[in-house]
Order: sequence, then structure tokens, then C-alpha cells
Amino acid sequence: MPNLPKPRLRRGARSVIDAQVAPASAEPNVEIVQRDGLRWINIESPGPVDQAWLEEHFEFHPLDYEDVSSRNQRPKIDEYPEYLFMVLHFPVFDKTVGRLNTGELDIFIGPDYLITLPNAQLHPVEYLFERCRTSEELRDQLFSKGPGYLLYKIVDDSFDYCFPMLRKMGNKLDRIEGDIFEGRSEEVVRDISQVKQEIINFRKIIRPQRSVLRDLERTKQRYLADDLDIYFDDIVDASERIWDMLENYKEVVEGLEDTNESVLSHRVNDVLRVLTAFSVVILPLTLVASIWGMNVGVPGEGSTAAFWVIIGFMVALLVGMLSFFRSRGWL
Repeated sequence: MPNLPKPRLRRGARSVIDAQVAPASAEPNVEIVQRDGLRWINIESPGPVDQAWLEEHFEFHPLDYEDVSSRNQRPKIDEYPEYLFMVLHFPVFDKTVGRLNTGELDIFIGPDYLITLPNAQLHPVEYLFERCRTSEELRDQLFSKGPGYLLYKIVDDSFDYCFPMLRKMGNKLDRIEGDIFEGRSEEVVRDISQVKQEIINFRKIIRPQRSVLRDLERTKQRYLADDLDIYFDDIVDASERIWDMLENYKEVVEGLEDTNESVLSHRVNDVLRVLTAFSVVILPLTLVASIWGMNVGVPGEGSTAAFWVIIGFMVALLVGMLSFFRSRGWL
């Protein structure tokens, strides 16, 4: 990587004491919280104006600015002499389409600053930033330990936010299992498909990020005190727990799908068994009726007594066959 100049923040451009929010309208959507010489700059859904503000105040690599403006980046960590640039992905539930989408979080971290650029509304980041803005005690607690600990807190809260989503998936799977055995197999086919899609989307978000978190463990020493080293191990553990839960849910939903198909198959077999039994019962009666209905001379033709004998024989045949099928468990 090229040896770039140290990123600079021109404090004269904006007066910041503890917290600052840039005005809206044509101004860049830049929010800053500062404490103990450490700045947390948050720019949600950065646009051209926000990127121009970054380029004016910092000297990052042009490829990093290109990655910020792009919406198709894979999770990664780029290490430079003066800073780290990382791209992380987290699941975001899109209510408009009713499914999970990928929320990208771009992060610049240097010796005395941390910049977060979420391309979508990431509630954990937004909530933590607002708490830091309003709580001096929390600012002292997080900012006094350096940018590495603040980075850990942001990433850790974002991963913790995944667990309620996973619990909702688990509840859906439990409900689907109950619906299957309550005779609603046809209705849960769509539910199973939706849950499978959620699990697939979740796995697509988490899978490529596992290697990035291991790289983060390696690079964190630059901005994290030795006594705080174990914190990033906790992030990796949380990621592995999420992956294990997704693997488990994947197996469960596949098992439920197989079970539901088996229930539907048994139900179809029951219907076919009953229809087949009635067809077999009706077949000899149809044969008898066809023989005595031919346009040729038959025994008992023109006799009322013969008619009732034939009817009695057909009824006895019907009752006998139904009793036989019932005794064999076919009806």
C-alpha cells in the first residue's frame, strides 16, 4: 500500500466541543461526537456532498472513496500506514418488500478518529451514536479507551442486533412445525419458502464476513491497548454463534420441508386409497348391471322376482366388499 499523508481534520471549519450535528438541506449530513481528543464522525447514507466533505478534510486513498460510493462491496479490511479502512455487512429488514437485505457499514479508523458511513439505516450504530451524543458518562467510558475500543463497541452492538432477528426466525420455525401437525400443510408451504429465503440471505451476509473478522483480530493491535485484546475475540465468538444458529436453522427448515412434503404425500395417498377402494367396490356392481342390461335374452328377463334377486345380490356384494376392505384397514 502507498505511504499516504496522515489524515487531517480541519477543526477551524467547524467548532466541536462534545457533540455537533451539521445542518440539513444542502449541507453535508455530518454528525460529530468528540471527547478526550477522539472524534466519532457519522455520515449516514453518504452522497456526493458528504464525500466532498470527506475529501476536503481527509486524505484517504481514492480507491477508498470509490468503495464508499459503491454499493456492491464485499466485506474487507484495507490496511494503510496511517489508518484502516473496512467494509462490514449486517442484515437489515426491509419492510417494503418484507425480507432481509444487506446493510453496508464503511469505517475509517485512525489514531484519533473513527468515521462510520452506513449506506442504510443501521439501528445499532444510530442508537449508540445518539447515546454518546446525549450521555457524557457514556462518552467518557467509550472514548477514553481509544478508537479501537469504540470500534469494538460499534461492531459488537451491530452483531448483537442480529440475535433478535435469529430468535424471530426460530419462533417462525416453531410455529411452522405446529402448523404442519395441525393439518395446515398446504398453508405453510409459502411460510417455509419465506423462512428459507431469510436464512439464505442471512447466510450470504455473514459468510464472507467471517474471514474479515479474523483479519480484524490481527490488525486491531494498532488501536487497542493490550489489556483490551480479548474484546475482539468476543466479536469473533458472536459471529461464530450466529453462523452456528444459521446452520442449525438451515437443517431445521430443510427437515420441516421434508416433513411437510411427507404429510402432504400421506394425505394424497389416503385420498387415492379411498377413491381406489370405491372404484373397486363399484366395478363388480357395474359388471352385474351391464350383463343384465344387454339387449339380448338373459335369464329372468321380464321377471319381477328376478329383478329383486339381482338387486339383493348386488347389495350383498356391496356390503361384503365394504366389510372386507374395512377389516383390512383400506377404508
